[in-house]
Amino acid sequence: MAAKVAGAESSKEVEDSISRGSIEVCRLMHPDDANLAGNVHGGTILKLIEEGGFIIATRHCNRNRTKDEPVLAALARVERTDFIQPMFIGEVAQVHVQLGYASKRSLEVKASVWAENVLTGSRRLTNRASLWYVPIVMGSDVRIIPEVPSLEYSSKDEEEKGKERYELQKRARLDKEEHFQENPPSNNVVSPLVHPAGKNVSRYSVLNSESSLIHSVQPSECTKAGFVLGGVTMKMMDEVAGIVAFRHCKTNVVTASIDAIDFHAPVKLGHIIHITGRATFTSAKSMEIEVVVYAKDYHTDDSIRACSAYFTFVSLDEKRRPQAIPFLELHTEEEARRFEAGNKRYQKRKERREGQS
Repeated sequence: MAAKVAGAESSKEVEDSISRGSIEVCRLMHPDDANLAGNVHGGTILKLIEEGGFIIATRHCNRNRTKDEPVLAALARVERTDFIQPMFIGEVAQVHVQLGYASKRSLEVKASVWAENVLTGSRRLTNRASLWYVPIVMGSDVRIIPEVPSLEYSSKDEEEKGKERYELQKRARLDKEEHFQENPPSNNVVSPLVHPAGKNVSRYSVLNSESSLIHSVQPSECTKAGFVLGGVTMKMMDEVAGIVAFRHCKTNVVTASIDAIDFHAPVKLGHIIHITGRATFTSAKSMEIEVVVYAKDYHTDDSIRACSAYFTFVSLDEKRRPQAIPFLELHTEEEARRFEAGNKRYQKRKERREGQS
């Protein structure tokens, strides 16, 4: 992977480009980045987006600060992300990121992802995303610094639109927290093969496809301050969601979209993280999967809900066209309630797509 400043050819141009807040992260897609059908995992793209976002946000947050107290940009939220087109093995992922808006305590980074065919030079847009970061002081404890450096805007209208996006994401974070208080996710490790009561599990039930990943945080996954990079967590979340989708469909499945990913608490080196994914809703040609990340410090026995999101997957046939998804069987009142909530989110996503067409 290589990070370069877009369009810069001299040191002066580099400095000007950095001050405007624009960089590009590029990497060739390898077989390890994709499924057996050659489709690059959504988590791989998310990880690249966050790497670019982390670089540009950390650079900006350290402007005009003393070297005695450098700060890191911690990922707080990723807005809804649509996977416009698939990316394949052998293509080059070009992730372009730029600063969008700066409030006193958070910073927006806007990202667009392009797939390049290095043989023909053709490029196509595959993803767009907006990420929100908060600056923290490096140390054993997380401490948010008082203020983010200001950002220059091309017009007053650009600044006002950025402020609107900031207010919307802040409200959405609060709404999501209220949702989880009313509908707490399960934090149990459940076998997908055996019902807790000892009964056989139905083929298309929620329990049959429910999946978990337990992972010990490694130094290579963290910043030098010992905090896990958001892209690492998102990549594992997408992998768990993909396993759920595959278990339910038994076909080639790909990430279609992700509702906003919220980071509720930081994950540190030495934590054990437990990622659980379960199907919540199916339509004719898509399925929604809730993914929740818990982190546990086994020295203190403290457990925290670190991250959560809803992933939407589609099933593809041999010609890589969307095909029918088996209907999700519901066996409990809780599953029925979650299915109805998922249906409401599906209708909102559908209205959003129709409004953009």
